[in-house]
Amino acid sequence: MNQEVTAVDKSEARFIEKAMNAIADPCRLSILQEISRKGAVCCGDVQGLTGLSQPTCSHHIKLLCDSKLLDCRKEGRNHFFTLNKINFKKVSLFMERFHQ
Repeated sequence: MNQEVTAVDKSEARFIEKAMNAIADPCRLSILQEISRKGAVCCGDVQGLTGLSQPTCSHHIKLLCDSKLLDCRKEGRNHFFTLNKINFKKVSLFMERFHQ
């Protein structure tokens, strides 16, 4: 196999590892799917979707933001979360390497 295709620099490897770990959790995956459907959600929406407590929802959202898969914008007292499509594209391109 061509090493140029499979080579991953350390920063990309860390990003992919964090992103894949974030996606792997069923609660976080359902949060990502809901954001994909709605375009944006606030923490209260996530609570309604998952049935989890506010602190647990905040924890999951923080992990998704830390993995750089979500972007956050503040409107008044609310924080709205959207998919970081550029970083999802990076994950997608990484995964494509496995079927080339």
